[in-house]
Order: sequence, then structure tokens, then C-alpha cells
Amino acid sequence: MLPKRHVPVLTQQVLEYLAPRAGGVYVDCTLGFAGHASEIARRIGAQGHLIGFDRDPQALTLTQERLAALALDLGMEMPRITLIGEPFSRIAVHFAPGSVDGILADFGVSSMQIDQPERGFSFQAEGPLDMRQDTRQSLTAEQVVNEMDEKILANLIYEYGEERRSWRIARAIVRARPIATTSQLARVVAGCVPTIKSERIHPATRTFQALRIYVNRELDEIRDLLQAVPQLLRPSGRMVAISFHSLEDRIVKDEMREGAAKGIWTLLTRKPVTADEEETVTNPRARSAKLRAAQRAEISSGGNQQDSKSRKNSSREQIVWPAM
Repeated sequence: MLPKRHVPVLTQQVLEYLAPRAGGVYVDCTLGFAGHASEIARRIGAQGHLIGFDRDPQALTLTQERLAALALDLGMEMPRITLIGEPFSRIAVHFAPGSVDGILADFGVSSMQIDQPERGFSFQAEGPLDMRQDTRQSLTAEQVVNEMDEKILANLIYEYGEERRSWRIARAIVRARPIATTSQLARVVAGCVPTIKSERIHPATRTFQALRIYVNRELDEIRDLLQAVPQLLRPSGRMVAISFHSLEDRIVKDEMREGAAKGIWTLLTRKPVTADEEETVTNPRARSAKLRAAQRAEISSGGNQQDSKSRKNSSREQIVWPAM
């Protein structure tokens, strides 16, 4: 069954900065329900090629249904479409250097996943502590919550959730074990930390974010993608990235700025592009969205080499438990 409501964020801005052209090759790294991908497909025409990545098998099944409906609408103008059920960090495996015209990544959590209690992403409905974007992987949030050492758990919540009260929360979680459901975990967190009146979010929001990021290796995935993208794009090819919290946006900003300093990128957005008031009213999820874009410069002799500093920063920020 198709989701009742799915509104992609910053669609017009995505199209403006990605600038898809007829006959081009474009990659949507975070396909979801193909909101952005459908609009790209309309613009690249029958000679174009659209490739979509999503590691969620359920999302790919639903997307196939939507794209089938789009094919009926576009008819002979429908581009070639390839769907890949893998993490977008494996993008370099599927493309030759300099073979892509544009790459889009919307790093926000899929609304389809959030709206399904059985996926365990949200504390607003009772569900198992799962949080896996790829249901084929073994590690779940329940394992992390019930088996991780208290010190490592506190560091995880602090680093990935930017939660200052991480030690208090980790201690409460360890004492409350076993914890099996989203609502149970939310009660444990809310019960050990006072509500801050100046904040509009639930006390467990940052803890849930931290667990989701860790379970799905989200920040490492983003780093791997951004370091692979420059060599895949043709000269003047474009990268558009949408982030929803500071950890994601910081990685995108740093990678693009470092690439610009080396002559790899020309920045198209000096500051992040955000939604206007009209969009935030109709689609509240857009309030936290930040779009950054860059254009591939002419390929130089050193342009495809990864920066050792970037690799060092990536390993420094990893929290490893268990060895993965």
C-alpha cells in the first residue's frame, strides 16, 4: 500500500541547483518514495538515465509502484530507471569516473519509516526498538540499549545526539534494562532528565537520534559518499545535499569547502538554502532542512585523491561497538 502522505522538501530548490538536463545521468542517493526522483525523471526525458539508491527493501518496493504510475503519465518520455538496494556509500562501485551529471542526497529520515510503528524509529507510537533502515542487517537499537557498556552508551548519546545529559540518561537506561519498546525507552529518558522549557522537543528526541545514527552508521555513510562523489561527476556536474541536523550539515559543509579550497568544487551555495515560510506551513518537516550545492570543477591531476585529513577525522569520530 502506498503512503498516504509524503511531501519531499525543497523540491524547487533541488531542481534549481541540480539543474537536470534532457538526456543526462542523475543519481538520487536517498530514493525514499521518489518525490525528488519523479521530478528529475520528468526533466531528463527518454534519453536520460535515473539511478536511485535505497537500502530499505520495503521502500524500494513502494517506489517501484510509484515509478510505474509515473511511467504511465510520461509514456514515451520516461527515462531509463535503475534501482539499487544498497547503501549509497557504495556508489563508486556502480559508476565509472566522470560518468554522472548530477547527484542528489536527502539525508533526512524517510517519513515512511517514521510513520510505521513496527520500524521503531519514533517514540510517538508503541513499537519495537528496531531503527534499522536496512532490515536485513543484524544490529538493532534494542541490542545497543540492552547490551552496550554504560560509558560507551553515554558517549554515543553525547556524540550522535548532542545530548549534554548523556551520562544521566545512560545510567537510567542501564538500570531499567531490559528495555524492549520505543515507549518504554522514551519513559526512561523522560523520567531521568527535567524538561527544559525553552526547548520544544521531547526529552528523548536526541537519544533516539543518537541510536538511529549509530545503528545505521549514518555519518560514516555520508562521509564515504561525499568523498566518492567528485571522481564520479563529469566536469560541471553537480552535487546537491539536504541535511536535517547539525551533524549532517557540518560534514557536508566541511567536505564541500575543503574540496573548493583544492579546486575540486565550485560552491553554488555559500550559505545553506532553507525553506520559505509557505513551505514550512504546508510541510513542517522542511523547517530544519538545509540544502548545500556544489559544481564539479575541471578535473585536475590531484582532484581524485582523498584527503588524508578527512580520513583521519572520519576515524576519530567513530564509536565502535561491537566491531562492525
